[in-house]
Amino acid sequence: MKILLMSRYGSLGASSRVRYLQYLPYFQRKGWEVEVSPLFSNAYIDALYAGQSRWWSALKGYACRLRAISRARRFDVLIIEKELFPFLPALFERMLARFGVPYVVDYDDAIFHRYDCHSSGWVRRLLGRKIDVVMRNAAIVVSGNEYLARRARNAGALQVEVIPTAVDTDRYQPRRGNVNKIPVVGWIGTPKTSRYLTPLLPVFEALQKKVAVRFVAIGARAEDFCGTPVKTQTWTEDTEVSSIQSFDIGIMPLSDTPWERGKCGYKLIQYMACGVPVVASPVGVNREIIHQGINGFLAKNCAEWELYLAELLENRQRRLAMGQAGRMRVVSWYSVQKQAPRLIGAIEKAINTS
Repeated sequence: MKILLMSRYGSLGASSRVRYLQYLPYFQRKGWEVEVSPLFSNAYIDALYAGQSRWWSALKGYACRLRAISRARRFDVLIIEKELFPFLPALFERMLARFGVPYVVDYDDAIFHRYDCHSSGWVRRLLGRKIDVVMRNAAIVVSGNEYLARRARNAGALQVEVIPTAVDTDRYQPRRGNVNKIPVVGWIGTPKTSRYLTPLLPVFEALQKKVAVRFVAIGARAEDFCGTPVKTQTWTEDTEVSSIQSFDIGIMPLSDTPWERGKCGYKLIQYMACGVPVVASPVGVNREIIHQGINGFLAKNCAEWELYLAELLENRQRRLAMGQAGRMRVVSWYSVQKQAPRLIGAIEKAINTS
């Protein structure tokens, strides 16, 4: 079988790497030929996080995607991450369906809210239902959580499969060896998402006055946290696991908005796979991943954030027990090893029913 994987990004894009690129070895074992055609290159990602212009990279990406679409009928199925062309109508998705080219479309974010909640009335009118059209014309919609799946069903999607974001539990392992003399509360993400830490800065300051603790943000910009308790470290794919293994507690604060309700809890899954207990906002899929008081805590406000972080910082045995429970939860459901057969089945279903 020949597959054209039209990912959003290359290897530096977390969504593309986690939702599909890490599954390529499983596809190859099935004897599938997979051609990867990212829309945005790694150079685009570098420019995005550096705050530099990326128009030229975007234009080149759109041109490459047009060329890829022109060859679509040579493949048995297309896998599209989110949409073919951001901020353009779903013309090409309609064309694929009309010409009988089956495609799987995947969502790990509420991308539809970029259009239907946009500040511009023109964008809302022209593109507000665009993703519904993409979903409706797909042979199957794969979503990372039930919030996204519900949108697909309401849009009239033919088939919907919920496949959570997962990690390779052979790669993500609990820390072995030395224990931190001063516990580390850690966060991992990008410069674009580090804003979620800002409301917690007073909590971090209060905790430092009560207990010995360090706060670390992997992937955040140092200049965004000058004069705060948060120390930043550079993210690389090679060091992300060892960075998380250095945490004693992993955190995932979020705002409670429609966009955040579509998130798939990737940070939590990374932390828990490494045996790290978690504290997170009770938003979206976080409520499903975390079993309150067993593998972590859901904190509704700053008072609860301070309470739960203090409890874990002061009780190493509680941290260990929660970390072990989190590890077991990831191995049993949020692992690539568990989800690869389900993803393969969804792709096969798309071909067999098209």
